[in-house]
Amino acid sequence: MGAFRDRTSDSSVDQILSSYERVGTVPDELVGEDGNIRPVWQDLVRTIAEMPSGELTARMARGDQYLRDAGVYYRQYGSRDSSERDWPLSHMPVLIDGNEWEAIASGLTQRANLLETILADVYGPNNLVRQGLIPPPLLAENPEWLRPLVGITPRSGNFLHFIAFDIGRGPDGNWWVLGDRTQAPSGAGFALENRMATARVFSDVFGRSTVERLAGFFRDFRDAINDLRGDPYSQAAILTPGPMNDTYFEHAFIARYLGLNLLEGEDLTVRDGNLMVRTVSGLEPVSVIWRRLDAQWADPLELNEASRLGTPGLLGAVRKNTVTMINALGSGVLEIRSFLAFIPRIAEALLGEPLMIPNIATWWCGQKNEREYVKANASTMMVGDAFSTRLPFDRDEVYASNGTLNSNHYSSLEAFIDAKGSKLVGQEAVTLSTAPAFSEGILSARPMSLRVFLARTENGWHVMPGGFARIGRSGNSPELAMQKGGSVADVWIARQHNVDKTSMIDLAHKQSVKMIPGLLSSRAADNLFWLGRYVERTETIARLTRAYNLRLAETDFAETPILSDLSDYMATLGIDTSEALPGVLRDTLASAADAGGHVRDRFSMDGWHALSDLQRTVDTMARRLTKGYDATDAMGVILRKLSGFSGLVHENMYRFTGWRFLSIGRSLERAIAMLHLLQRFADPDAEDGGLDLALEIGDSTMSYRRRFSVTSNRRNVLELLALDPLNPRSVVHQFEKMSEHLSFLPGAEQYLPYTPPQRALLRTNAAIAGQSSETLDSMTLGHVEESLNAVYHELVRLYFR
Repeated sequence: MGAFRDRTSDSSVDQILSSYERVGTVPDELVGEDGNIRPVWQDLVRTIAEMPSGELTARMARGDQYLRDAGVYYRQYGSRDSSERDWPLSHMPVLIDGNEWEAIASGLTQRANLLETILADVYGPNNLVRQGLIPPPLLAENPEWLRPLVGITPRSGNFLHFIAFDIGRGPDGNWWVLGDRTQAPSGAGFALENRMATARVFSDVFGRSTVERLAGFFRDFRDAINDLRGDPYSQAAILTPGPMNDTYFEHAFIARYLGLNLLEGEDLTVRDGNLMVRTVSGLEPVSVIWRRLDAQWADPLELNEASRLGTPGLLGAVRKNTVTMINALGSGVLEIRSFLAFIPRIAEALLGEPLMIPNIATWWCGQKNEREYVKANASTMMVGDAFSTRLPFDRDEVYASNGTLNSNHYSSLEAFIDAKGSKLVGQEAVTLSTAPAFSEGILSARPMSLRVFLARTENGWHVMPGGFARIGRSGNSPELAMQKGGSVADVWIARQHNVDKTSMIDLAHKQSVKMIPGLLSSRAADNLFWLGRYVERTETIARLTRAYNLRLAETDFAETPILSDLSDYMATLGIDTSEALPGVLRDTLASAADAGGHVRDRFSMDGWHALSDLQRTVDTMARRLTKGYDATDAMGVILRKLSGFSGLVHENMYRFTGWRFLSIGRSLERAIAMLHLLQRFADPDAEDGGLDLALEIGDSTMSYRRRFSVTSNRRNVLELLALDPLNPRSVVHQFEKMSEHLSFLPGAEQYLPYTPPQRALLRTNAAIAGQSSETLDSMTLGHVEESLNAVYHELVRLYFR
């Protein structure tokens, strides 16, 4: 029995597919040498062929909806700015037989061990240069060969722990290595998301198949990372460049999936040669860093001094062997194109055997014979940057192809090659095999390459059973990058036997690793705190805008004293009442999303989706909203969506320290807004209607009617909105919630003196607790508001700095 049920093994391609209009040209990956569909594809092809009209479109929409709900995106960079784009999933997976995959895995494992040996040499004895196997310029002129790392043996004993290879199959069926990814390879998290989305598209086929699952790969690597820590009380973390990186979504996703902390360079510091993370509990040791930024940005003291992404002194910790880097700093030296010219010969010298999977034929033009060969055979080559790390068919860094020079600055291609010499490589013009991909409902042939990931575990290299397929935008274009219109696909490895379907949950015999609840970086705490404040501030703006537009519509757009007073009050908050949807509301919500983006690894998928959906809703409204009832209804929608987000956070977020800071930010902002509101509209000199306005904006009109069977008066309004501990909108209620949260923060112990923020809050609470609704005046409310700022500053001093 094959990996997929063999229902079409005796049928040819034409017999199976000719009656289906969705089929265009037949992809190479789909058919074997005998002209029949490969066995691994047969069940999937038959399932697609038997689908009724419209079902395939509905299935694809289901996969796309999952990606939108999960917030999967990539960042598209333009000439002036960047933007988040929908993940370009190619809904048709790429299927590979398990036996063929074993050969691929063996070949890539051989290559991984070879690269480890090369790195140990170029940062150690340098025998390969001495023996003439690596030309000196490949290191001396290589921007990724980092001289400060020479002579440093990694703490773990290995330079490489997580690597990837870009591979492609030629039309003849043989595989090549197109590029080595040893720096900080991206895509593993996206491979997992591709799997989740594609499994929704073809849930029936996937469910009955024996396709290798991916969870075991990630579970083993997570265990390997934790084993590298040594000290069980030290931490392992992912180091990200931040939200503006094009693969930041993956960094946050992997951190959440593996249960690792996601850190930025500013979160870290070096003390006495030890790498530490700044947390709300103080400095905590970090002994394993899975870095997702290029090495030259890691330490501005010794590497790129312009870096604002790294941590000063990081190399000092590496030298002292107090931290393991995944991968070792400087490992990107092997990614340049020109190294491919020498890997085969190095393999023969070091391994005594040829590469099991050859790389694309490459000639470095820094050598006379090779340079002459490239000039003589340029019509069948691509000539590009020798020190580029991009794939050979990336047109942005290909200077000549098929003998044609892409420049008018030189008289001929030969003159160009002679002038540039060691800066160039010639590489065989590749023709990639084609995989099936849907284009407007038609199954068409598109060029394909794979990115395959390898993780070092206690049992050696573990090859991810699948990976990340890049699919070209058209059948005659070798460009595969998403930035160039390419798409991505899941890769299914189909076995002839049952496969392990366990999840990321630890096996019974494996001791679980408990994370320290207090490990929250100061930066993450700051962002969570401000996320709470910005969301609450957005709600305040929406309530004020709704109240204003409702009164504007009810008075037929006539200016009344209370409307004029409300407009003036809103102006003091930066709210422009001439706009149906104030720009400050969009800006504040954008600030909330920005703060949330920095701690995306701490949000559930539903929570992040709710915040993103709110942003899309506001952006859509801004294009068509008019003042009056239209704006009133729109603010109601926004308030309901804000409540949905707040409810998801409250119900789903674990009560770790991060949730406390988010809740403190929200309560602090709500208290400030209410104090500010009461000073204006509960003042004895306020315009008529001010008290009703305060109740409405404070969302307490119904509570007032239940408590007081009289028309609104100043004493009762102050009682309800300022002093009533049972009203979740009142000032004292916010103080009670803040006091509770502060008591759970680091440093706050039952039998120890109060922390500075606790003391500041006690003073603030005392200023209002001794008041009654008769004695509480606007001046006192103002003093309480000012003292709340002292609480904030104490929080900053103790936890955020």
